[in-house]
Amino acid sequence: MEPARGGCRVALAGEYPAPSVTLTFYNTLTRRPEPFTPAEPGKVRMYHCGPTVYRRPHVGNFRAFLFADLLRRVLERRGFEVQQVMNVTDVGHFTQEDEDRGEDRMEMESRLTGKDPWQISREITELFESDMARLRAKKPMVRPRATDHIPEMLQMVDTLLAKGVAYRAGAGGQNIYFSVNAFDRYGELSGNRVEALEAGARIEVNPEKKHPADFALWKSDPKHIMKWKSQFGEHGFPGWHIECSAMARKYLGDTLDIHTGGEDLVFPHHECEVAQSEAATGRTFVRTWMHVQFLKVDGGKMSKSLGNVYSIDDVVARGFEPRHLRFLLLRAHYRAPLNFTWDAMTDAKGAIDRLASFLWDVKSCVIKGAAPGVDEAIAKARAGFDAGLDDDLNTAAATAAIFELVTDVRAKAGAPMKLSRAQAEAISQLLDEFDAVFDILTPEPLSDVERTEVESLVAERQSARARADYARADEIRKILTEKRVIVEDSKDGVRWRRM
Repeated sequence: MEPARGGCRVALAGEYPAPSVTLTFYNTLTRRPEPFTPAEPGKVRMYHCGPTVYRRPHVGNFRAFLFADLLRRVLERRGFEVQQVMNVTDVGHFTQEDEDRGEDRMEMESRLTGKDPWQISREITELFESDMARLRAKKPMVRPRATDHIPEMLQMVDTLLAKGVAYRAGAGGQNIYFSVNAFDRYGELSGNRVEALEAGARIEVNPEKKHPADFALWKSDPKHIMKWKSQFGEHGFPGWHIECSAMARKYLGDTLDIHTGGEDLVFPHHECEVAQSEAATGRTFVRTWMHVQFLKVDGGKMSKSLGNVYSIDDVVARGFEPRHLRFLLLRAHYRAPLNFTWDAMTDAKGAIDRLASFLWDVKSCVIKGAAPGVDEAIAKARAGFDAGLDDDLNTAAATAAIFELVTDVRAKAGAPMKLSRAQAEAISQLLDEFDAVFDILTPEPLSDVERTEVESLVAERQSARARADYARADEIRKILTEKRVIVEDSKDGVRWRRM
């Protein structure tokens, strides 16, 4: 018999409220929370800086990537149509902020591993997409790769040259730089004004630059492995910043409603994106900037030497599911500190188990008259959940409201739980909405080996019951419970489901 499917149902379109006038986001550009209203009513265009695919992303990277997924889900919950783009950087990202002194990360990894950088890019991109699926992130509308958009980058470089905000340098003029002095709003996003950058500039600067803060749009180097023939020469490759501007414009237009990334990207990457995009189009590039705080590991930075650069496989090897990591990374406010530890992972798993157990008890409750005080607890939890998400995606407040509901209902409805049908349905609906945002309550599917083992135990239990060996049947039920499998006996036969 087919196993019964557990977990919350997926809410249908139209079940959630219309776009909320109370939805508020903190805007890095203005340094204050602002009511969110997209440029086009009902439609949100947002872009997220994705991975540089030279090494497999680690748990720290996924805080920013899952924030993008959370943001999309909250916007969709509020009735917006979301056009979401998250790029893949597979060329041009250097190991230092100043691209004139560092090494392209793709070519660095190629040198260290002996692999072709194109092969590295393909392999890591596949791993990233697999990891994101395991973490239950929705696929973006498009996930553009930088190397597929060289023509768009070159077109933007030509535009910037024609407008006099970029200049050619180096032998034959094959290196193209953006002139920060030609864009008077440079520094508004990060607070790093040109005058301050000039005063704090290093003594040793690239002599090709007119100003130390000028940044490369296009570079040339015959020794570079990843290179393209262009109007500027035979051996060119893009600067890191031009990639996102070109890809965002192609898929989302001149002006984005939201742009996100880690806090480390505010300067120079996002500052440079603003300058080159607005200089090219003459329009506002991004209306709302949102940045995620770093994830700490064991109270500090991740380091290979410390052995604490963890992938999803490391998390699973410790006995956790990817959804446990998802909840850990989402339950704290995105602008608040968050520390990854294995104890924190255990706490996240325990919280999910507590919520899943509560949901099961609600769905299995004794239907009686309304339990006193439960209606008020549901209304309070819903108000707290909505208010938390609407207040700059305050997931800490939103989840606290839900777990307070668990405590209140258990105290008021007794054990076994006694609720009216309306109360049980209202609680289930609220938890459905919670899970549509956080997506943590449905367990991972069983492997083929696990499924075969469970079905064998269920068949053995049926056989034991048929010969009246109830002791063995109870023993098998206990074994299945330890495996987080629930067996349901009914007049129609026996079914089982994941807890």
